[in-house]
Amino acid sequence: MSTPAATPIFVPGENCKPAWLTAPASYDASDTYLQILGKPVMERWETPYMHALAAAAASRGGRVLEVGFGMAIAATKVQEATIDEHWIIECNDRVFQRLQDWAQQQPHKVVPLKGLWEEVAPTLPDGHFDGILYDTYPLSEETWHTHQFNFIKGHAFRLLKPGGVLTYCNLTSWGELMKSKYSNINTMFEETQVPALLESGFRRENIHTQVMELVPPADCRYYAFPQMITPLVTKH
Repeated sequence: MSTPAATPIFVPGENCKPAWLTAPASYDASDTYLQILGKPVMERWETPYMHALAAAAASRGGRVLEVGFGMAIAATKVQEATIDEHWIIECNDRVFQRLQDWAQQQPHKVVPLKGLWEEVAPTLPDGHFDGILYDTYPLSEETWHTHQFNFIKGHAFRLLKPGGVLTYCNLTSWGELMKSKYSNINTMFEETQVPALLESGFRRENIHTQVMELVPPADCRYYAFPQMITPLVTKH
């Protein structure tokens, strides 16, 4: 008897963007997952990986920009670092309210910024950040695998100070690529991510990665590969 195919994350032509900002954000009682419009936005098992991203973004101290708040897994780790300010962009109404409540309890200054990054990022000054962590959810089938590049090409390089560090992920994309096209996570990153980073102005010698072993739970819809990759991209 064959196993039913898993429900795809996006169906052809699907676009969640118009409804995303005001859609209910569903955190379960034990705070182990976040869903919006039925999409698996984040799950608690990601914690070691989120902490690796946070450590990369905060590695230069100073002012850190985080794009996407989610369950505050990475944000809480950023706050444990020696930083000065923590700017966070979040578009969903309920998640933003959670961000505002969380911000009041943190040891370092938090600057919550409400809106889509497409609206907020253009208002931020050049060379303002020592570190950037981009981890937002794809809002359409069209941008499923590419939304991070729109931010990186349009804003990440200019927003960083010289010597600043960009890290990011698109697990919904990378999980699909590791299921359907790749068996080596380093090859996946080299072929699907590095070209866009070079186009954005980063130099090849300043693009590094770290791979960690992390086995997702069997019921995770968006990621099944037993490794995860952390980009460490420095602006010259």
